[in-house]
Amino acid sequence: MKKTALALRHLAFEDLGLIEPLLCGRGFDVRYHEAGVDDFRAVDLAEVDLLVVLGGPIGVEDEARFPWLADEVALVRRRLDSRRPLLGICLGAQLMARALGARVRAMGVKEIGFAPLALTAAGQRTALAELGGQPMLHWHGDQFELPAGIASLAATAVCPHQAFAPHERALGLQFHPEVDPTRFEQWLVGHIDELEHAGIAPGELRTAMAREASGLKAALARLMERWLDQALL
Repeated sequence: MKKTALALRHLAFEDLGLIEPLLCGRGFDVRYHEAGVDDFRAVDLAEVDLLVVLGGPIGVEDEARFPWLADEVALVRRRLDSRRPLLGICLGAQLMARALGARVRAMGVKEIGFAPLALTAAGQRTALAELGGQPMLHWHGDQFELPAGIASLAATAVCPHQAFAPHERALGLQFHPEVDPTRFEQWLVGHIDELEHAGIAPGELRTAMAREASGLKAALARLMERWLDQALL
């Protein structure tokens, strides 16, 4: 019987990207749950072998504007409590932190662009070591605090907590390893207002993505292979 991967998607073009073909190659049936359209309370987590919580341009504490966020946080909390495979990317990692009682706050600056991660000693012992020195794509203005008792796995000069692992089958990533370089133009179009506000020219990111594309794809494949081998035991 096929395994099921369910991705919680908040914005159409911020999907699984390069992760999706890797999951299909492992025999997963990949499905999407559309935030704000599909009911989070209706998700049967018992039928989900891997839950992936994707990114988006909203804040985790925006329940006043997006009431369904409370249901999403509750769903993520139930998944964490089950100790079954869970991957959070950017907003997804922030939702994981929030579900565990940690604060998520604005950094006061946007981290948008490519930069390598500095792994902590704890991070060196995880699948993140497979990234090597490959610069990763960063695109966020908020940052999560660490949940109680959980170590930071990586940092950048701008953001002190880029990854954390609540347990051996869960991983939260503040950065974006999943973005498909062949579809990166959708990100530039979809976030053009944010880029202009941050004073970042789309051409700068386009050039950087072209330079890093092959390295990003290879690094993501190594990361996911090792992490999935661990998480799906």
